[in-house]
Amino acid sequence: MKDVLHLALPAVGEMILYMLIWICDTMMVGKYGGKLTVTAVGLSAQIIYTVIGIFVANGISVGVTSLVARSVGAKNYKKAQEYASVSLHITLFLSIIISTVFFTFAKEILSIAGADREVIILGTSYIKICSVQIFFNMMRNSLNGALRGQGDTKTPLYSSIILNIINIGLDWILIFGRYGFPEMGVNGAAMATSIASVSAYIYTLIHIRNKECIKPKINSIFKMNLKRAKELMKLSIPASLQEASFSIARLINTFMIMILGNVAFSANEITVSIESLSFMPGWGFAVASTTLVGQKIGENRYDKAKEYAHTSIILSAGVMGICSCIFILFPSNLIQMFIKSSETEVIRLGTICLMIASIEQIPMAISMTTEGVLKGIGDTKNPFIVALATNWLIRLPLMYYFIVIKKSSVTYVWWITSIQWILQGSIIYVIYRYKFKKMLEKSQ
Repeated sequence: MKDVLHLALPAVGEMILYMLIWICDTMMVGKYGGKLTVTAVGLSAQIIYTVIGIFVANGISVGVTSLVARSVGAKNYKKAQEYASVSLHITLFLSIIISTVFFTFAKEILSIAGADREVIILGTSYIKICSVQIFFNMMRNSLNGALRGQGDTKTPLYSSIILNIINIGLDWILIFGRYGFPEMGVNGAAMATSIASVSAYIYTLIHIRNKECIKPKINSIFKMNLKRAKELMKLSIPASLQEASFSIARLINTFMIMILGNVAFSANEITVSIESLSFMPGWGFAVASTTLVGQKIGENRYDKAKEYAHTSIILSAGVMGICSCIFILFPSNLIQMFIKSSETEVIRLGTICLMIASIEQIPMAISMTTEGVLKGIGDTKNPFIVALATNWLIRLPLMYYFIVIKKSSVTYVWWITSIQWILQGSIIYVIYRYKFKKMLEKSQ
């Protein structure tokens, strides 16, 4: 348990702080301008973080964590460095393209999402400014993946602390116009996030160059190891596709919710923001399990790998179970932190949504952590297949029927996602048990 907590707690802290960027932006602009600004920032940020998650945060970063962890477990540090270098090179290429696309086509992206004219005006400037932070956010995620693979979850945590201190401080100054600065509203939130992301990336880069034993060779971009790149992409592509199957489905769900109007969208967006904090423990224990299980597999200690996996799943479910209780006991108080008290209908709908969200917390914890275990042993295909099936064959059809066709309340969204997580968690847990049973039989 000690080894799991040693890696998981900094990772949990890092991801909570990572999500606080989005949450603080949503909270402050909600207090600044009400449901219109919440809708503009919420929709824009969700699109941005979906793309970052698919390509790097839950794609390349997952692949490099698993490969570096197994290389470190086998004491092959040269190989670990090669994987880290290749990861950074691929991310550099992707981040330039994606940042450029967001800056150039911000208005068109929001139009496709079904946003109304006022939301498009606010969201377009927000996305254009945030295109700077997209580049540095993706680069930092790649570096963090390599750090986690070698067992360092503290440096990503420290960079997230720096990021949040700068972001929260600048949010307050630039959104509301403090200390002689102009009142910038939504644009102030975007500028604060971008400055904070650049600062966090610089800190991470300096730390790696000065203190880490595994240093990505940034100057070798034109001498990429194609063999390592192929091995990295073999793991990263299924991980990216898994994230895409979930995140794109969620984004389509968001577009569907836009049909219900700004009140329903704001209630849903605030609930999503609050829940994003609750599933960070699941993500943190998933990171710990990927690293620890990967290292033990590299050492051929399969019994120890299973022990780490089991401990991670139990701890993750316990922590997210506590979050579930908080959602049931204090839903209205949590929602009111994000919106003006005069927005009574947003508060009412958000309160119901958050109470329903309590149902999915433990199944989500089991699913996320078990997927982390499977990625640690090099299996990124099964999590992708399960996520694809539950999101696209269950969640999306139900959403289309109840939200688009029937125009039901936004609360139906949360009943549907609860069903999806219960099924996904159950299936992925059965796969995990089967995989380890076969692995242990082979080793004996």
